[in-house]
Amino acid sequence: MNELERRSFYSFLGLYIVSSLLFISLIGFWYYTAQKQALENEVHYKLEHLADKKAGELIMRHMHGTPMAPIKVPKGIEMALVDTSSKVVEGNLLLPNLPLKPGYFTKDGYNILISDAPREHMGIAYVIVQTDMLKKALATLKQRVLIVMGIVFFLIIAIAWVLSRIFLRPVQQRVAQVERFINDITHELNTPISSLSMSSEQALKTGNCTPRMLKNISVSTRQLYDIYRSLTYLNFNNPQPAHEAIDIKSVLEESVEYYRPLAEIKRITLDLKASPLSCVIPKTELGLLFGNLIGNAIKYSPPNSTVTIRLEGHRFTIEDSGIGIDAKKQKEIFKKFTRGTSYSGGFGVGLNIVKSICDEYGIKLRLNSKEGEGTKFTLVFKG
Repeated sequence: MNELERRSFYSFLGLYIVSSLLFISLIGFWYYTAQKQALENEVHYKLEHLADKKAGELIMRHMHGTPMAPIKVPKGIEMALVDTSSKVVEGNLLLPNLPLKPGYFTKDGYNILISDAPREHMGIAYVIVQTDMLKKALATLKQRVLIVMGIVFFLIIAIAWVLSRIFLRPVQQRVAQVERFINDITHELNTPISSLSMSSEQALKTGNCTPRMLKNISVSTRQLYDIYRSLTYLNFNNPQPAHEAIDIKSVLEESVEYYRPLAEIKRITLDLKASPLSCVIPKTELGLLFGNLIGNAIKYSPPNSTVTIRLEGHRFTIEDSGIGIDAKKQKEIFKKFTRGTSYSGGFGVGLNIVKSICDEYGIKLRLNSKEGEGTKFTLVFKG
């Protein structure tokens, strides 16, 4: 992972984690607030219910003249009965010096309800119900919310890491493709440039050009021009609609003659048979289409072999007896910067250009290849 990829990775990861943390914090705060409100209402209702129940009991016993019953309350709750002289008759006060005023309030972590519902029956002025259940429940709730938030946040970090890697993978692949493309095109340019340099130096030293020097210069120049045409098509392709039909046979013959010197250097025979055919397609793009297919056939064919080129009816075929293409790679070779093999150089754009032109002008493209035996491309032009 280079520096640019690393910055992109950690920027995405950091943004995802921070935004997720804020989102989780908001959800946690909302949940805690809602549960806290529910617990407060529950405790208030429970204390109020116990106070009213005890007050009702006192009133009934006073009316029937029966003695006061012992206080019974759930665990965690304390109840105290205060008489008209403000003395605790039964039970305990959890906090001293409580203001004896009817109401519900919270003090020092205790929820306290003071009820005057007994109306001084049996000499009881107030029923005081006290508990710290809410304090303990809120502490437990807070702990659980924090634990759940921590677990969720940990999972989000793990998911963010995986997503970041998945997000970065296409970028890494594209960067690797571009780097490989730059390396490949540098290698491709090196061969014709070196040949031109050597031929021109020899010509300057001898004072004249031999036919072989001229052929080397011509072939090298054409190789450079092919690279230029391919790069121009990739970067500045603004297809213009073709209005007139052109003679495909003549364009094909020109392309074959253009590449014949390169084939001769490799001792490869170009066997061409073509019948007349017209089609509406720009000549430059048709030449580029044929050029890439013929150039590839020459490049991947062994010396002393034959490349068979046929134009019959609406069908064009070009077949070589070269290295062939692995069946697993045949679906990928039409993608930009993808090469079927590292044999004999190339920079992985020729077949992508072929596919683009075929798609643009409705030409059906078929590939039939077997590794080690050769490759055959078939183009079917629209009738």
